Amino acid sequence: MRASSLWGLWSTEATLVVDSDAERLPRGIRDVDDLRDAAVEIADRELALVDAAVNRFRGDSEINRIASDLPRGVSISALLTEYVGAALDAARLTEGAVDPTLGRHLSALGYDRDIALVLDDDDRPVRAVATDVAGWQRVELRGRRLRVPADRTLDLGATAKALAADRVAATIAARLDCSVLLSLGGDVSTAGPEPRDGWHVRVQDLPDEPATTVRVAAGHAVATSSTLRRRWRRGGETMHHILDPRTGLPADPVWRTVTVAASRCVLANAYATAAIVRGASALEWLADRAPARLVDQQCRVHTVGGWPAEPVPAHATGEAMIRG
Repeated sequence: MRASSLWGLWSTEATLVVDSDAERLPRGIRDVDDLRDAAVEIADRELALVDAAVNRFRGDSEINRIASDLPRGVSISALLTEYVGAALDAARLTEGAVDPTLGRHLSALGYDRDIALVLDDDDRPVRAVATDVAGWQRVELRGRRLRVPADRTLDLGATAKALAADRVAATIAARLDCSVLLSLGGDVSTAGPEPRDGWHVRVQDLPDEPATTVRVAAGHAVATSSTLRRRWRRGGETMHHILDPRTGLPADPVWRTVTVAASRCVLANAYATAAIVRGASALEWLADRAPARLVDQQCRVHTVGGWPAEPVPAHATGEAMIRG
């Protein structure tokens, strides 16, 4: 039995699917619709906690309330500690390609509020902020004490959504003893036992983009990073939200999208985002790290690391099994 729910979240869409046999339903849960409702309640509660901790567009979020104290060092909550730690792990894993200290750079380019509220302004010039490769290396996280240099601003967006997908899917599976798939705007995490029909994920960013469908093993994840969404204009140029830490500017859009499969969504997201930043060298870099699917500016599909080959033409839909 399977049921799903779809709702708006963080200027994107959240999709939650639960799957269970009738004999495995928890006490007090009458049917799969009850199971879904209970799962959505857990997701809403957990995601609200994440939002209150890490959302840089909320004046009352923890990350903003402590901002003035960060250059001296400040104690933070266990939840924020986990999310900052994951962001620093992603920076180390990607050799700095995914840098969580670019919040000021994003604001200077116009991404200083929820993307739904960012307005195009061709007359406003682009203000690049001088940067260096090692911004994340100057962040200190010792236990629950965090220090960030005064010239840096944390932006955890590159990893927070993916980590939330992992954490919330695992929490639902544990509390309700069911199979779970949770997608937060292209960051897809699964938890619990393998469903009878498996998990099938359609990989496609926008309606006209090359599409494929893959079967994701239970407990694994898929994440997509894109230069096609979260876009706006400044100074006559199109901006997007994935910055190259070396320049403080949007990464060259060599890839329209990059999708990666891994054992955890936060890992898949780190690799996918780093691939956007690395540009043409991403194919070789990803090849021995994870199964990946990259769509270039001509809509040609490239696969590496064991991602299933796709039918020709590229816009055709195929189906295969991947494990991160």
